[in-house]
Amino acid sequence: MKLSMPRFDQAAVLVVGDVMLDRYWHGGTSRISPEAPVPVVRVDQIEDRPGGAANVALNIAALGAPARLVGVTGEDEAAESLSASLQGAKVQAHFQRIAGQPTIVKLRVMSRHQQLLRMDFEEPFKTDTVALTAAVESQLDGIKVLVLSDYGKGALKNHQELIQVARARNIPVLADPKGKDFAIYRGASLITPNLNEFETIVGRCADEAELVAKGAELMRELELGALLVTRGEHGMTLLRPGHPALHLPARAREVFDVTGAGDTVISTLAASIAAGEELPQAVALANLAAGIVVGKLGTAAISAPELRRAVQREEGSERGVLSLEQLLTSIDDARAHGEKIVFTNGCFDILHAGHVTYLEQARAQGDRLVLAVNDDASVSRLKGPGRPINSVDRRMAVLAGLGAVDWVVSFSEDTPENLLRAVKPDVLVKGGDYGVDQVVGADIVNAYGGEVRVLGLVENSSTTAIVNKILERK
Repeated sequence: MKLSMPRFDQAAVLVVGDVMLDRYWHGGTSRISPEAPVPVVRVDQIEDRPGGAANVALNIAALGAPARLVGVTGEDEAAESLSASLQGAKVQAHFQRIAGQPTIVKLRVMSRHQQLLRMDFEEPFKTDTVALTAAVESQLDGIKVLVLSDYGKGALKNHQELIQVARARNIPVLADPKGKDFAIYRGASLITPNLNEFETIVGRCADEAELVAKGAELMRELELGALLVTRGEHGMTLLRPGHPALHLPARAREVFDVTGAGDTVISTLAASIAAGEELPQAVALANLAAGIVVGKLGTAAISAPELRRAVQREEGSERGVLSLEQLLTSIDDARAHGEKIVFTNGCFDILHAGHVTYLEQARAQGDRLVLAVNDDASVSRLKGPGRPINSVDRRMAVLAGLGAVDWVVSFSEDTPENLLRAVKPDVLVKGGDYGVDQVVGADIVNAYGGEVRVLGLVENSSTTAIVNKILERK
């Protein structure tokens, strides 16, 4: 399955559900309490993070998608902390605030990256369902996907009404279910139970065949568009009516903390579907994102650069020969990590020591080197009949093997000017004995504030000289 990074900037998602505040008390511990056999933690840092449905919205925003959130809180300090955090992350949050009830808070005491204790402060909310539905309806304009983030805390009591409101506008509904009654999610486009939640409803599954069979029956019974069962270290299973089951292996390299992994899955799914991805590709992206988040401590969001880099690893495009689309994605990621992009170009028909030295010098001008190579037709126009000696695919394969070169891309025009306009490198490098103003594309790079540098030629190194020497010997 081929993956690509979706365009999330127009993928507006509305999240409705149980919002909560994840609070962390961090500190060192070096002794046991004289009052009881428990460690004494000297708290030196307090950290608040949006949790529950708020974490889903935060993850969506971190991917670069417009995120809105409707939920229920108390009128207290925790609600203010949530509002401030979400506003800072550009999440449009709309809370139904209920006086006299606490905002749900999960307090974790941490020492040396280990959780020593968790305390929950919560009461079931007395949600005004009429007001909640009205709030959701007021936020649906421009929304591509609706997410029901259900933690069973009482914010969601009118699941069917919300599903029907969205379906009336042809908006897909994704639900992260809880509890022992999945009938409340009837008609949803997709639900994402974990294996334990799924088996609570359908009974224990002895193997994958039984899981698939029981999942198919559940989809028929609840009129679901699809079912995604997350299975921890066994990955994920996507079921769709009329399609074979899709089993994806777990992608985590190291599991550090599974907190919020389900939120990451449904947020990546929702943003990907809203961006126009087909469901199998969206699930594969969510699987990659889950593999990243379990390597982090506590409730955490996955950023677009993190997911993009994971996609590049998956597609083998961290280095090497790329299409223009892959190259631009890789450059976006490199820039997100503060890396300087260097660009050079040429025919590189027969690779020689001069080329290698020049490319090493070019690479030293920044952090990443893009090498643009003339295709066969443009080499023939520039060099004459009988050239190139090596076809463009072979030239690119050899160049991609050099340690100095990060990415190789071909172009068909006589000059790389169109490519320069698309790539917008920080530094344009050319080898030769002419001035900076004579470099092809210098005006383009200078116009947006980039740099143009000319490196000297390596003496006694020339493809033409090599070709002539071979012909003389023949």
